[in-house]
Amino acid sequence: MDKVFKALSDATRRHLLDRLYVNNGQTLSELCDGLAMSRQAATQHLALLEAANLVSTTRRGREKLHYLNPVPLHEIQERWIDKFERPRLRTLSALKRKAEHAMSDKPQFVYTTYIEATADKVWEALTDPETTAAYWGHSNVSDWQPGSAWEHRRTDGSGIADVVGTVVEAIPGKRLVFTWAGPDEDRPDGPSTVTFDLRPLGDSVVRLTVTHENLRDEEEHRQASGGWSAVLSNLKTYVETGKPLSSPPWS
Repeated sequence: MDKVFKALSDATRRHLLDRLYVNNGQTLSELCDGLAMSRQAATQHLALLEAANLVSTTRRGREKLHYLNPVPLHEIQERWIDKFERPRLRTLSALKRKAEHAMSDKPQFVYTTYIEATADKVWEALTDPETTAAYWGHSNVSDWQPGSAWEHRRTDGSGIADVVGTVVEAIPGKRLVFTWAGPDEDRPDGPSTVTFDLRPLGDSVVRLTVTHENLRDEEEHRQASGGWSAVLSNLKTYVETGKPLSSPPWS
């Protein structure tokens, strides 16, 4: 939390967050446009915001896009504001939805978490059927080769897959991309796409960024937001402690 307050203490960094609120998913050049600062200075400010988990990044081709991550702000609200003014300031979720939908051709949901583990361990947690069953309640089954099918199977022995898709990209320990849709789902605009980006920070910490694109509407966005938050919290706990949360967060 100290990093969050340090990041927010500077007016320039607050202005950068304001710009991402208005138009989420901007490149460094876009954020620098109209500001009296060099790219190097902006990069330093963004690095502090990213270290505080207030900004998440993802790459699309050669571009690095920056996204507002309101989760730390929400934690501040709950700890120091919400308990005194519960009827007010319930706008963070709306802020997040607006920011993520600002440009339809950019990722619609981005979530970043930090896990105390190696990249190989986190990769295993995403792709190993037994491990995914332990913290997700479903087994992710595939050979994880580009072009191969994958299934999100129930663990009740029925073998039913609630989600299916195709592996788009798989770089062990670094990046996993696959399509996501119900087995009989009619999606005129095509399936949504989920991307896991793993970035080691030293030898024992991984920054995991999940991007879920091509969500159809506000309801699907709401479901994705709640679902991924729960799953990733359980994943982090399982990888770091060897066991999931005592109560499934989605229940």
